[in-house]
Parts: sequence; C-alpha cells; structure tokens
Amino acid sequence: MKLSLSVRIAEAACKTKLNVDLSKLLRLAVENGYEAICMRASAGGVQAPLDELRRIREQVEQAGLVVSMVTADFDVPLNNENGPNSLRDIGPSLDVASALGCDLIRVCLKREADIALAREAADRAAERGIRLAHQCHTMTLFEQIDRSIEVLQQIDRRNFGLIYEPANLMLCGEPYDATALRRLQPYLMNAYVQNHRLDPAGPEELETWCRGAVRFHHLPLWEDGGVDFRAAVDGLKAVGYDGYLTVHQHFAHIMGPDEAAIESGRYLRSLISE
Repeated sequence: MKLSLSVRIAEAACKTKLNVDLSKLLRLAVENGYEAICMRASAGGVQAPLDELRRIREQVEQAGLVVSMVTADFDVPLNNENGPNSLRDIGPSLDVASALGCDLIRVCLKREADIALAREAADRAAERGIRLAHQCHTMTLFEQIDRSIEVLQQIDRRNFGLIYEPANLMLCGEPYDATALRRLQPYLMNAYVQNHRLDPAGPEELETWCRGAVRFHHLPLWEDGGVDFRAAVDGLKAVGYDGYLTVHQHFAHIMGPDEAAIESGRYLRSLISE
C-alpha cells in the first residue's frame, strides 16, 4: 500500500477552502513519506481555470508526488442534494482530472435515478482513460455493503468502483474487516481513513438512512476506541490491495496539519509494515 495525504487535513469547516497554502501540504507530504496528494475542489477543482490546475500539477510533480484522486467540485464532499449533479455533465470533472494528471474521480449517488447517470458518466470517463469511484458514505446509495454491491452491479462498468472507508461503515453498523473487504475487493479503487468513536452523547452527529442520527467523537487516527485500523489494514492486506491508503481526516478542530500529517503517516506505516 502507498500513503496519500488528502488536502482535507487542512480544509476549513465549509469544505470550500484551505486553511494553509497547498505548498505547505506538499512539503508535509514529502517530509513525512507520503507518495501522493488527494485533491479536492478546496485546493483546485471545476471552479479553477485549467491553467491554474496545470500549475498545481507542476507543483505536485516537482515535489515528487502524484495526485491519487480528485474530488472535482464542492457538492460531492458536502454530500448535499446537488452532489450527483456532476454525473449529468462529467466533462468538467474529467478536465480537472486530466489537468492534474489523475485517472480517478470521486462522485456521489443519492437516488435511484443516479445509477443510469453514473453508467453514462463512466462511459464518457472510459473514453479518456479515467475511473470513477464512490466513497462508502452516509446518506448515499453506498451506506451499506449489500446495497453498495447491488448498485455497483447495476452500473456494471469496469471503470466505476468503490472507495473503502471504515469509519462511515462503522457509523452505519456495517462490518469493515477482512470478511467485508473480500466482498468489496472486486470494486476497490481507493481507501480512505478517518477515525470516529461512537457515543450516544457525543458532540458530533451524522444522519444515516439506515440507522437515523448517529452521534460520535472525532479522534486522531492513532487513538484507541474508534475504528479498529489494525483490522482494516489487515483486511486490505488479506485481499491484496496495493493502492493508495489516504489520510482523509478533517483535523482542523483537533490539531494542526503538521501534527496530523506526521503522526498519521507514522501510525499507518507501522500498521502496513506489521
């Protein structure tokens, strides 16, 4: 597995801008052994001129990194009702990925009608050698494993797959260990990690379709009591996953991006090397 650092570690709560310059994140990634950056629209997406995106690519490549995945607009990570809109016109997202030298785009499906849109978007992406993937995520068609597999089978495109994310699976009461990963393995295109601890009196709340409102605490990746990352990483190893393992945690209210990048990288490398 290769480590990737998401720009989300330095994202503002609004998810539309960064709290630090991208150049600082690139430096942190290089200094702490990451091999890639996971890009979001907060750093550069469909709202940015293509020349600016190409300059970002030059920065990334000069740092010796690559872009592991692109989330090209603001609505996908916000997971709002406009999240699936990029599927209706995937061209701008494809342009972002191409400009950044990346072949993987995160998308969003929330309604049955989005399945047909995803199939058509995947066909357009395939013409340009680009893949589309959906995160295991609350309040989408990919909340639970059974339904996720059904949707992936309905889309039935080799370039449309899944972003494994154990914290969201845990929030939805789903397994995320090797048994679960064996079912998801044919569709795996990326893996995210972030940490939550379930608590009925927790300060954070996310709505789910399968369980209603779920309350929890945000935790650093390395803190016990949340996701069992040893089981998650062991499961990825068991299915032969050799793609990117991306630090996807939103750390702004826990710690600064420096500590987040350093300690997350150290912790994940220790699990990968076991």
